[in-house]
Amino acid sequence: EKYPNLLEQDINLLEQAGCDLLFIPTVADMYPAEDEVLHYELGFIETVLEGAHRAGHFQGVCQIVHRLLLAVTPHQLFMGQKDYQQCMVVQKMLELTGLPVLLQVCPSVREANGLAMSSRNMRLSPEQQEQALQIIKSLQYIKANLANGPLQPIVKAAEEQLENVGFKVDYVAIADALTLENVTHWDGEQKIVALVAAHLQQVRLIDNISLP
Repeated sequence: EKYPNLLEQDINLLEQAGCDLLFIPTVADMYPAEDEVLHYELGFIETVLEGAHRAGHFQGVCQIVHRLLLAVTPHQLFMGQKDYQQCMVVQKMLELTGLPVLLQVCPSVREANGLAMSSRNMRLSPEQQEQALQIIKSLQYIKANLANGPLQPIVKAAEEQLENVGFKVDYVAIADALTLENVTHWDGEQKIVALVAAHLQQVRLIDNISLP
């Protein structure tokens, strides 16, 4: 209900970009009443971060992406790194279903000021968009202060930076880049990712950066 629905604008942008084909199924096409609702054994990655704050969300993601891929039968699927955990979930779904689709994770696309592009940004006032920059600033703070040893002090400081400009923080976390297990002590070599989810009034924003 809250998600921006801008179909005509999207069509215009796609035409300008040289799109050849556009698939616009109806709700009934994608969710036929008689269809079986599958359950995907996603394991640990469904239980943490976004999974902990949005119960059942990733099952819904798998349902619709699975149905989309069955309908379109692509060779490759392109997703943005901004939805880091969702990319991991979809990769797990591809492995579980055996679909012959190669997932390509693309770098997050950002505004000139560093704010991660998202349709949710349209729900932010100009003042809130300025406030929202604190998310990437807090991630950059973590990156700049990353060092061997305990990570909790920089995580706590980044969380306080967000709260100080009016965010309600769901999580600031540093996790293993391959498993999403929480990392509290860094050895200087482990591939890790810093992730943030926070509410600016009624708008929930997420972002992440790979480290180091």
